[in-house]
Amino acid sequence: MVVWTPKTAVAAAYRVDAQRWSELFEELMNPIEARFARPEPRHRVRGFVRGLLAPLPTKNCWTIAEHAGDEEPGGMQDLIGRASWDDALVRADVRDFVARRLGHPDAILVIDETGDLKKGRHTVGVQRQYSGTAGKIENCQLAVHLSYASPHGHALLDTALYLPKSWTSDPERLAEAGVPDEVGFATKPQLARRLIETAQAGGLPCRWVSGDEAYGGDPALAAALRGQRLGYVLAVACSHRLPTGLGIQRADQIATGLPDHAWQRLSAGEGAKGHRYYDWAFIALPLAADQHAGYHWLLIRRNRSTGELAFYRCWSPEPVALRHLVTVAGRRWTIEESFQAAKTELGLDQHQHRRWTAWHRWTTLVIAAHAFLAAATTLCTANAEGLIPITVNELRRLFHDLVIKPAASIAAVITWSIFRRRHQDAARTSHYERQALTEP
Repeated sequence: MVVWTPKTAVAAAYRVDAQRWSELFEELMNPIEARFARPEPRHRVRGFVRGLLAPLPTKNCWTIAEHAGDEEPGGMQDLIGRASWDDALVRADVRDFVARRLGHPDAILVIDETGDLKKGRHTVGVQRQYSGTAGKIENCQLAVHLSYASPHGHALLDTALYLPKSWTSDPERLAEAGVPDEVGFATKPQLARRLIETAQAGGLPCRWVSGDEAYGGDPALAAALRGQRLGYVLAVACSHRLPTGLGIQRADQIATGLPDHAWQRLSAGEGAKGHRYYDWAFIALPLAADQHAGYHWLLIRRNRSTGELAFYRCWSPEPVALRHLVTVAGRRWTIEESFQAAKTELGLDQHQHRRWTAWHRWTTLVIAAHAFLAAATTLCTANAEGLIPITVNELRRLFHDLVIKPAASIAAVITWSIFRRRHQDAARTSHYERQALTEP
């Protein structure tokens, strides 16, 4: 006879959740697998995503293949580099999945870029450039990402690799990295615009767009969003110039003249240690000289401790309250949470691929894994007093341990040990033979 206690009740609830997570995983993977004509890559893509969800110390085709029970990494390397499949169509499947599970008419599309540090110059898109991730100029890749934030949760949605002019002006370098002929130079705001247009064309429900100064300072992006009737709250620099009733003024000049009663204390969202309270003010701006009717504002955030100011250019096709704009501004930070989870838990930045196709395929499957985790957190019933809502990171651990943890045989462990040592011996022999050609 089972004696029911709070602990056994929660354990039973987790068993129910694990079944629902399994069903949700099938909902995500079934349309993705249908993109593959052959059974081998169809089977491998499932094993690949399960490997991304596993607690592997590093994630690459070798470790993922071993986790999947393969005898060598060749199959997974083929999946990422040589198999025939369209990563854009798979991202469309992920977008449809996110729309079903997290969709909301007031959802926010968040745009931002992240950098991956790389050595050398042959990895596609790499050069010395500023990386917000590192906070300085580094040898790195940069990619623009689009994420989806709704009252139900938030997930990465789409991506575009940024190619600097040093790459797009070098046809030989592009060809070596397998970059398609039709790909040319595009700024980060232009890449963001394409991602947003693709999401809207796919029927994703959304109302707002949010981004940092790299995107708020681009007037063409703002005009395109107005044309799509998408409201926006985009960060701008203190030197950003805006039209006012007194002429063109800098954002920081406008803030200096505000009276005390113009500021309101509002929360930008819940943080780990409480609400993120700031002082906020917003100023209505004259209509822009274009064909898009709507309402323009300058939103200003003031840190209550340091007095530091941040500025946002805002637009909406209909009037909205200050509190609503503050909510949109605060939700921009969800993409940082997504980046952290995707890098620390899913290996977003651990790929070892130099070519265009392989980079997009790896990133696409990481996006799929993250979307699954984000959606699965909304299904949890095993909540009890004294527990915070389940996080993406905790759900990944539970899903692996309760659903996909492999029962590796002794033979499989030994097979992989032999494979690694054989590969290392071949590499060692090759190095010595190459050295012998030039050294006495």
